[in-house]
Amino acid sequence: MKPNSLASLLHAFFHEWMDKQRNLSHHTVWSYRDTWKMFLQFAASRRRREIAQLSLADLQASDVIEFLDYLEKERKVSIGTRNCRLAAIHSFFTFVAHREPLAIAQCAEIAYIPVKKRSRPAMCYMDADEIAAVLREPDQSSPEGQRDHALLAFLYNTGARIQEALDVCPRAIRFESPAQVELLGKGRRSRICPLWPETVDIIKALLRRQPRSDDEPIFVNRYGQPLGAVGVRFKLKQYVQSASQRVPSLAAKRITPHTWRHSVGVQLVAAGVDVSVIRSYLGHVRLDTTNHYARANLDTKRKALEQVDPSTKPGRPPRWKRNPELLTWLDSL
Repeated sequence: MKPNSLASLLHAFFHEWMDKQRNLSHHTVWSYRDTWKMFLQFAASRRRREIAQLSLADLQASDVIEFLDYLEKERKVSIGTRNCRLAAIHSFFTFVAHREPLAIAQCAEIAYIPVKKRSRPAMCYMDADEIAAVLREPDQSSPEGQRDHALLAFLYNTGARIQEALDVCPRAIRFESPAQVELLGKGRRSRICPLWPETVDIIKALLRRQPRSDDEPIFVNRYGQPLGAVGVRFKLKQYVQSASQRVPSLAAKRITPHTWRHSVGVQLVAAGVDVSVIRSYLGHVRLDTTNHYARANLDTKRKALEQVDPSTKPGRPPRWKRNPELLTWLDSL
């Protein structure tokens, strides 16, 4: 294997395969790029050589495993982030397997490194009162407050992922009735979401105050540059902290922009909307993802329990609870 083959393979992977053949989003490319920057720095430090001197043979399965452990133990990343980094490495070596037949054994060994399972915490979502409280927080008399209110209202209306909302341009919205917006989601899959008249009015008012051309993002910072997800999270945290003084239940929840998406999904389930429609509305690839909202909604579970035939409900405690001899025997175990 030539010493410079790693550099040429990485170049081909990012420029030919990811960009031209797969046409992946910029965010995916940036995520993969960051993974490889960290992995190459880690491998070079471990081998005690310059990054430019690394070859493909220097990146074995054992190196990948140690890199993943380093991410978890030293960089303190979550299991989800760890798995995302592994996906970027898997993707590259899948590509290499087609380009370098002599490296197939090495690629296969790395491909067998499994993603790490993680416990799924209870889904965090807001009820209607909590959402209304947060929506009241932005000061709409200021350009920044009006923008934030419009963005939060848009997230609540559409259930969009944060980046989907931040990428929306005026040309993606049909302001005439029936109003709708085209969202570009993961894998460059587009979907159409209806818009409430109130949401349309809010966005129209924002555009009158901060005009944007048809191909420019609607939500921008004070300098006219596209708003970033980090900035949205920061401002949302402030609004939630303030709103929690009036609605104390907010203080116990970790509210992020994605929480709005969860809240929309749960409310659609509670309204009796078919899960296949919710799947299309939120842009889920798999129905299993949508089903999480049905499992998360306690009110839906309670209503389902109330529909149980009364004749099948236990009218009194089970027999063993009233049997003192059986209880004595259980206590003796």
